[in-house]
Amino acid sequence: LHEPEIPQNTGNIARTCAATGAALHIIRPMGFEIDDRKLKRAGLDYWQFLDLRRYPDWATFAAAAGSAARMFFFSTHGEKSYFDEAYRPGDYLVFGRESSGLPPDVLELAAHRVRIPTRNCIRSLNLSTSAGIVLYFALAGVGALEEWT
Repeated sequence: LHEPEIPQNTGNIARTCAATGAALHIIRPMGFEIDDRKLKRAGLDYWQFLDLRRYPDWATFAAAAGSAARMFFFSTHGEKSYFDEAYRPGDYLVFGRESSGLPPDVLELAAHRVRIPTRNCIRSLNLSTSAGIVLYFALAGVGALEEWT
């Protein structure tokens, strides 16, 4: 998550990551503190199952991910639909802030700009809904869901 603003969304995404075993990478600044009561409430009691990684800025995150990392940048301006991509283990699914998405300087780095299709009368989906849709789709594509109940 690049500069998330709403604690409930981040808490819901944290819960989804805990349920799937996906690491949650948060790039600062954020619109709240990680100990925010609303964040903890949305994540319920699953925080001990979460692989949470925090970075002070995009450059630090990109350096930690490495130059060989495959990243999919989600934007309403994405060229391809999320279901037209072939995801692999280790891919990064990058989402921007709720109010403005990914900033142009980050989006221009994207080899994969992806969107979630919606009807033309809808600008975008909620961030936590979007992250959940795409994460489960990507995991299903690599066969990760077959062993779960």
